[in-house]
This record gives sequence, structure tokens and C-alpha cells, in this order.
Amino acid sequence: MTKSHVSMPPAFRFEGGAEGVLLVHGLGRTPEEMRLLGKGLNRAGFTVQGVALAGHGGSEDDLLASDWRAWYASVEAAADDLRGHVDRMFVAGSSMGALLALRLAAMHPDWVAGVGVFGATFRYDGWSTGWVARMSFLLPLFKRLGIGRHRRLLQWPPHGFHEQRLREHFGRNMPGGPDGASQREGDPWHALAETVDLARDVRRRLSSVLAPCFIAHALDDEVASPANADLVARHVRGPVEMLLLADSYHMITIDRERRMLIERSADFFDRVAREARAARVAA
Repeated sequence: MTKSHVSMPPAFRFEGGAEGVLLVHGLGRTPEEMRLLGKGLNRAGFTVQGVALAGHGGSEDDLLASDWRAWYASVEAAADDLRGHVDRMFVAGSSMGALLALRLAAMHPDWVAGVGVFGATFRYDGWSTGWVARMSFLLPLFKRLGIGRHRRLLQWPPHGFHEQRLREHFGRNMPGGPDGASQREGDPWHALAETVDLARDVRRRLSSVLAPCFIAHALDDEVASPANADLVARHVRGPVEMLLLADSYHMITIDRERRMLIERSADFFDRVAREARAARVAA
């Protein structure tokens, strides 16, 4: 198959105040997944930048040619850029992007003032996942053996959205999987294998996360159960605030309660920033 030369989707940047927020999208998606959240945080006064992860937004070959280390390198490079333009930087991610955000906080505690952990997916254990998803721990082995390179883990309704209107609109129109495929078609096995390896790496590093964490998760998340949020809350060493959403599914940055997520995220980041400023003055 001829390798596509589709260019990476542009990352967005909304100029604001002296506090910045870096937003990290999930597997097989683009920065558009985080745009509504970004606009909301920008209205609250933050400078906001969305990350375009390596291998995403082009062809299936582009995605499969990348790995979780390349995705993390995208986050680290964007964070290094943003922190040069703001006094204080926060990072937030959705689904697999939440794992990348946590890894950045663990690796660079001096960079990250706080973390937004939205629908973190360490395990595919939600109520709509079938037995294949629950056996996802085998996918790295399949990848090493060359099994299932062009097979996808099919996804069933509700595709991340509690709201039917949003489900229909974003299923058709939001840039999603490789070659413009919607999330309905699922993610390639070998890309999912990389998320399994990423999850193992980040789980080992959670105790190195010292920054305050705002953990938001849908109670009825069909992809990743709230046990994923509990895992983060138990093992990070920074202060934790939890928001459990009762009227959303996995795509909480877009679904019914996105306004609540935006307001609570902005309040959390603003509070952390004010406390840091007060501590600096007191010192």
C-alpha cells in the first residue's frame, strides 16, 4: 500500500492570559476533539494550545507507522513551546490523551502546574466493550507477531455520546480515524497495542505525578469504566479533585455536560494558579 502524504492537522492556539493550558486529543482523533473545551478555557482567560499527535489525521499507514513514544514526543514538544509563552502551564487530555498528559506531569514536574484527566483509558472495560476489547492486553503480542495489522476493533453504539444529535453529527463530520474514518469504524489493532504499552508505562509513573489533578469521568462511560479514574486518584501524589458526570458517555469534552466540564476545569486551574501566586508572594 502506498504511504499517504496527507499533512498533519493544524493544532489550534487561542491567545489569552499568563496561564496556559495544553490540550491532548485521544487515539485516532485530531485536535478538533478538544476545540470546544479550548474555546471555553480561553473565554475564561487562559492561553490554550491543542496538540496534533504524530501519525494522526492522515492515513491508516501514517497512524500505524507511529507509536506511543512518538505521540508523547509530540506532547513534550508542544509543552516546551507553550511554556515559553506563559508564566504557568497546565495540561489536560482526553481518553488516551489523558495518559499522555499524566506522563508529561510525571516526567516534567517543573513544567506542569496541574493536570486535567478526562476519561482516562488505562483499560477498555466499559459496558459496551466486547470480549475483544477486554482481551486488549494481548494486542502488543499480536503486533510483535505481525497479526492483525489492518484489523480494527469495531465500536458499537453509542460511540462516546449520550446525546443522539451529537452522536449523529460528530460520527459523520468530525475528523476521526485514519483516512477520515469516523470513530464508528474503530481503531486498528496495532494502534491499540501502542495504547496498551503506554498505559503500562504511565501506570508505573503515577506516583511521580506531584501536580494537582482534576479527574473527570462519565459514570456510564461505555469505553473505560470509572475504575480508570479511581486508579489515577489512588496513585498520583498530588491533590485530587474528582468530577463524575451522570449524563455523558466517553466523549466528555463534547457530550451533554461539556459546559460543566469547562467551568469546573477553568475553576480548578484558576484556583491552582492563584494559590501558586499567593505562595510565591508569601515566600
